[in-house]
Amino acid sequence: MTVDANVDTGAGADAGTDAGTEVPGPAGMPLLGSLLDLKSDSLGTYLRAQHQHGDLVRITAGPPGMRAELYCVFSPAGAQQVLASDAARFRKDNRFYQEVRESFGNGLLTSQDEDYLRQRRLVQPLFTRRRVDGYAEAIAAETRSVVDAWGDALDGVIDVSDEMAHLALRAVARILFGTDVEATADVVTECFPIITEYVLRRGYSPANIPRHWPTPGNRRAAAALDELYGVCDRIIAERRGGAAETGAGTEAGAGTGAPGEDLLTLLAAAKSSDDGEFDASELRDQVLIFLLAGHETTATSLCFALHLLSLHPEQQDRARAEVSRVLGDRTPEAADLERLPYLTQVLKEAMRLYPAAPVIGRKAVAATRIGEHTVPAGADVILAPWVTHRHPAYWPDPDRFDPERFTPEAEAGRPRYAWFPFGGGPRACIGQHFSMLESVIALAMILRAYEFEAVDTEIPVGAGITLRTTGPARCRIRRLDTP
Repeated sequence: MTVDANVDTGAGADAGTDAGTEVPGPAGMPLLGSLLDLKSDSLGTYLRAQHQHGDLVRITAGPPGMRAELYCVFSPAGAQQVLASDAARFRKDNRFYQEVRESFGNGLLTSQDEDYLRQRRLVQPLFTRRRVDGYAEAIAAETRSVVDAWGDALDGVIDVSDEMAHLALRAVARILFGTDVEATADVVTECFPIITEYVLRRGYSPANIPRHWPTPGNRRAAAALDELYGVCDRIIAERRGGAAETGAGTEAGAGTGAPGEDLLTLLAAAKSSDDGEFDASELRDQVLIFLLAGHETTATSLCFALHLLSLHPEQQDRARAEVSRVLGDRTPEAADLERLPYLTQVLKEAMRLYPAAPVIGRKAVAATRIGEHTVPAGADVILAPWVTHRHPAYWPDPDRFDPERFTPEAEAGRPRYAWFPFGGGPRACIGQHFSMLESVIALAMILRAYEFEAVDTEIPVGAGITLRTTGPARCRIRRLDTP
């Protein structure tokens, strides 16, 4: 990752004995600090903290003896330092990542050190632009199926949060599993909410009982995990058996076969002389992470793009006109990403206002100076795209929906980390081109077929593993006389 030349990152120097000035922050309640504020509205709490105290804020939460101290970094320069220039000083060692790791495995999202580097080297050849572009047809097919079903919508009203989650899950399941899409999509729909709620409850609790204790919550989560693991293991065994019969194998960095092969087959065949290959458990870990990150993030972007366009008919009409001009009646393909700049700007602005990863956590492993202050070794560090994407120094009138913020000229005038929905640095999201490809193709086909008007003008949200709606996101739809 190239560091912006005009950004002073604090040079990653050791803090030494100079602790800088005291890090400011809200006083909170005498016994609980800001715990109740964080539990009721964490995103609003972080936003108020930046407005009142600046770009590095210390928030305390919890009772004495179990109190957490969060060092919240809100500036683009600080985000660049944590994610890129000083990334080795900030690790995924906090309680939340440990809970994700124990439920969804040690895949690319949660692994570290040599485990992560080995996984990344094996997986990277499967996420080249050429390979990802080969999934455009599958994305379009799943979008067409969902859009066609809307003709039966009751009273012409749909919940775009539910519908985009359904679409994104089917698309990623089809790409991962091919013909096994139906069974996997149904199991994920049933089991993921149970598991994610369990992870969140444990990840943000100051103390947890052991997972193996037979409490109702532990038993329910264990049953959901068993069902999810069982489906994945069965399909992996079938793929491995097929690969053994045909003698298939893919040298990392070499060609990966026909574009129609599903991603699991390619993952099962991926190997190199230095890194070996994935065993069955490692394959399941990668599959679970791809299912989690691959559908929830794209679903969030599409949901809020449609919601925002439903509130702004002028921008909706402009995006639809571009789609009609570029595509006409034909099915969109990967090359159309470059031909639909305004639609891409709409999606980027939706991701600014509603980033799928609104909060990113790290653990500081060394005392590090950020701006005028020092983050101590062992501190829990919070980055908040939700806040940085609304930073008034970089985003005038930050709550206003304005796709013009993402013209090439406007983007060139901002620091690299004023907008980072896909993270950044050496651990930037490996699937960001896939997410943009899916989002542009799906949004183009949806806008060509339907007109949207908001029923719910405000959508409450909360920070889970990803950003999630906590209320309905309904739109009234009207079928257009186009394919």
